[in-house]
Amino acid sequence: MEDTQGTIAMRDYCADELPLELGLEEEEEDNDNDDDGDGENNGASEEEDEQEYGFRFQGEMNPLAFVEEHDAAGLQPYERFEQVQYHYEALAAKKHNTPASPHYYSRETPAKRLRQEEIHGASFEEIMEAMNYGMRRKSKKTKKKGRRKGSKKKINSELTRKLGDATLHYAHGRYEEAISDLNEVILLAPNLSDPYHTLGLIYNEMGDKKRALNFYMIAAHLTPKDASLWKLLVTWSIELDNKRQANYCLSKAITADPEDINLQFHRASIYVELGEYHKAAESYEQISRLCPDNIEVLKTATQLYQKCGQHERAIYILEDYLTNHVNDADLSMVDLLASVHMEGKAHDKALEHIKHAQQVYCAEKDIPLHLLIKSGICHAHLRQTEKAETIFSVLQQENACTHPHLIIEVADSLMTVEQYESALKYYTMLDGDGNKYNGYLHLKIAKCYVSLRKRVQAIEYFYRAIHQLDDSVDARLTLSSLLLEEGRDDEAISVLSPQMESESALEPTSRISRQWWLNGKIKLKLSQIYKAKGSFEAFVDVIFPVIRETLFLETYQQKVKARKRLSTTVLHERVKVLDDHQTGNVFQGFKPLASAAELSKASRAKRLLRKKATIKEEKKAAALAAGIDWKSDDSDDECPQDLREPPLPVLLKNEEHHHLIIDLCKSLSALQRYWDALQIINLCLKLACNTLSPERKEDLRTLGAQVAYNISDPAHGWDCVRYIVSRHPYSFSAWNCYYKVMSRMDNRYSKHNKFLHNMRVKHKDSVPPIMISAHMFTMISQHQAAAREYLEAYRLMPDSPLINLCVGTSLINLALGLRLQNKHQCMAQGLAFLFNNFRLCDNSQEALYNIARAYHHIGLVSLATTYYEKVLAMPEKDYPIPKLPNENQDPMDYKRPGYCDLRREAAYNLHLIYKKSGAFDLARQVLKDYLTF
Repeated sequence: MEDTQGTIAMRDYCADELPLELGLEEEEEDNDNDDDGDGENNGASEEEDEQEYGFRFQGEMNPLAFVEEHDAAGLQPYERFEQVQYHYEALAAKKHNTPASPHYYSRETPAKRLRQEEIHGASFEEIMEAMNYGMRRKSKKTKKKGRRKGSKKKINSELTRKLGDATLHYAHGRYEEAISDLNEVILLAPNLSDPYHTLGLIYNEMGDKKRALNFYMIAAHLTPKDASLWKLLVTWSIELDNKRQANYCLSKAITADPEDINLQFHRASIYVELGEYHKAAESYEQISRLCPDNIEVLKTATQLYQKCGQHERAIYILEDYLTNHVNDADLSMVDLLASVHMEGKAHDKALEHIKHAQQVYCAEKDIPLHLLIKSGICHAHLRQTEKAETIFSVLQQENACTHPHLIIEVADSLMTVEQYESALKYYTMLDGDGNKYNGYLHLKIAKCYVSLRKRVQAIEYFYRAIHQLDDSVDARLTLSSLLLEEGRDDEAISVLSPQMESESALEPTSRISRQWWLNGKIKLKLSQIYKAKGSFEAFVDVIFPVIRETLFLETYQQKVKARKRLSTTVLHERVKVLDDHQTGNVFQGFKPLASAAELSKASRAKRLLRKKATIKEEKKAAALAAGIDWKSDDSDDECPQDLREPPLPVLLKNEEHHHLIIDLCKSLSALQRYWDALQIINLCLKLACNTLSPERKEDLRTLGAQVAYNISDPAHGWDCVRYIVSRHPYSFSAWNCYYKVMSRMDNRYSKHNKFLHNMRVKHKDSVPPIMISAHMFTMISQHQAAAREYLEAYRLMPDSPLINLCVGTSLINLALGLRLQNKHQCMAQGLAFLFNNFRLCDNSQEALYNIARAYHHIGLVSLATTYYEKVLAMPEKDYPIPKLPNENQDPMDYKRPGYCDLRREAAYNLHLIYKKSGAFDLARQVLKDYLTF
């Protein structure tokens, strides 16, 4: 046939339709002298050759490149050969229209399987045309059976001489000369196994075991029936801790030496180590067919099938064994079959098998005790209580120490069927030696007492259990609940709180497993107890760190998930489906069958790897140029491994937890820990995109708005107050909260100005934003703009005392300016609004004082004196200072009586007028009457 460079040939006389990546190496033959041997014998030989393949180097390739450099995709040597075999099996299956191997489809994804089905459905001509198949057409002559002349390639004398020289060099320790000669032999005859084998020996002597293994791997594939070489590769692969490669070599060794049962045992055990329990079970099942008398192998296969969830298969194997051993079955197999049925809740079937064994196998002897007890357990689950008790009666206190596992099994079963009194009877048989069960026996006894509503006895056994259990979280929670029901609150707190000496007494090795007091459930229960007792400070100290840690962890995990960056390992795995196209590589041109989607992913992965490599080289060059030791930083390649489980999982999805967060924030606010409260609220809102309902979100934002105006930097509560007024644009209470927060911030806060403008445009008839804008103009002495805004608010609410007061003061301040032409008219209008405020306030002291202060401000002191005297003649009772809803009372607000009375302010201003006019005696008398105590 015509050689195609960069291909791998598969020897198989039947696989004549191969794509470009796989060439078929037909044996050299003379078409004129096809065969002259016995047809029958050669027919058998041909049939045997059809069932195996061998890989061959083909074309002008350098096979040494395989061991000199690794593929960029990071493939192991055995994985290359697996791909070759996979292609061969796929194409051979296409020809025969049968699956290539028992696991041909099972190891492929559905997408790849569909791809294979598409290929199988194509005709040979379509494949040839699509792939530009360059090989010569197969001869249409009918093949004759018989031995083919000249089919074996003969080694010429020059190669023989070089092999002999290399062997002599190796024997005398001249490894470099031997390697040189062997390399020449490989280049001339790449499909001879001897030079690869000798190179493996040499590199092994030189200590380069990895390269030696690669050469041995090639030699083994060139001589696939050499079982000893495959066994050596198995040993080396295990030494290199490459179990998958060892498994691959074991499969080849089993093919070469199917009589060696130890190889199959070894492969099954490696499957178990790799966690591939289904394959391990199948392997043990195959071994059981070769060794039908080996009961342990059959048991292992059954247990592995159970482990991977195939209970029906496990039952089938055991029942098949009992069918084939009617008279001499092993009772341990009956015991195992009964256990499998009992695990599947089929107690009636388990009981049938035990009764059958008792009648057939134990007709002349007593049935083993463990089988008898199993029958009693089946009766108990079938609600046949009397029969079960009769069977269990063989277990007495005297033989409790002899069969403790049977007693525990009986008690557990009775507890499962809710026969707690009976279960308690068997548990207490072992109570004398309860300490050797590490607290679990006492825990089961305590649970029985709880079910029987005997709290005092349950508390006693829970105390005995928690001192021995490594993980006593659930036991402590149950014990604390029982103590609370008994009214022993302090004991419940003590059970859930760590002892000070216990933390220091623990060894570092056991610290992780014994720190039960750090569990989120423990903290939650303890906080609930403190809250019920009214100890809010203790409640906050316990639950605040837990909730904050949970929210931080969930926030971090949410960020990690949002990145969606593939690791370098995943990228390398995707690149495996692409052809490497490295010159001189053994597998150049080899391309696995894959779907279009997989090829597209692989191409993107290859580009990303190149980009990463370029960036890495640039960083390295820059660091070296700067004289800095360069260290590779691949931290962004892999997913973080230090993410731990939050103390309170699904915190925001639980209704009870939501109320807990609200209670915590209120408690923090009551303790004046405003920053902590706002931190919890902001974290919850950040995580609440898809988890919290709108009602819960509004509760949190309302609480955040109430907290925001109490912290030193109210900008952190901006989002909360903005949300509140957005939802309630006409609420004075909401706008009061907003303005209280914003009045403590910079007036040029851009977000505030933009938001306020948008609210005014969107809600033109809302008075509060208009008033806030006017106040802001007043604060920067722009009285004309302020008056315009106040008058707009007056147009909407003319009967508001506050608006009339604000309009009056703004007009008076505007009249005192220099640019206004009609100052007297503006002044009169301002005073008119103040008198309107006086009318709306029912002639109150405050309104009189405002009028007096206005006259005093513009210089009309005689009128001011008149109104100040009216204020002095009108006492005023105290009123509580207005507070926002749910606002905490400030201790500074508790002032002395009379803090709402303005007579002192009026007297002081009046004494200033008297003093300025020269009436010092009157000024002194006013101070004496109203400003001395």
